[in-house]
Amino acid sequence: MNTLKLIRYVVAYVFITSGIMKLLDAELSSFFVSLGLPFPMMYTVAFFEIICGAFILLNKNIKNATIPLIIIMIAAFLLTKVPILHSGFLQFAFDARLDITMLILLFILYNSHYRSTRQ
Repeated sequence: MNTLKLIRYVVAYVFITSGIMKLLDAELSSFFVSLGLPFPMMYTVAFFEIICGAFILLNKNIKNATIPLIIIMIAAFLLTKVPILHSGFLQFAFDARLDITMLILLFILYNSHYRSTRQ
């Protein structure tokens, strides 16, 4: 199995699982509201995570599927991780490690699709 395929599977797994949990876990709805987001926003995010994750899993429209997920990750980072900076950089770095990793993997997928279409 090549590296990009493995990255696709991992990214798809994370986002599909995350989207499904947003639909099933009642605590997540109160978390979204505590961030100042309107309640229906959670369902929109869950929908995009599941659908875009499925596209990535099936190797369809990778470039288009990564764009909404990158936007979701940046918004999540700004809303949930940047406020942690006041408790110190090490705590911030620890709490943000998975968000940063997912953003990097999404950028790899986005750019790998770009390269393959240019060749």
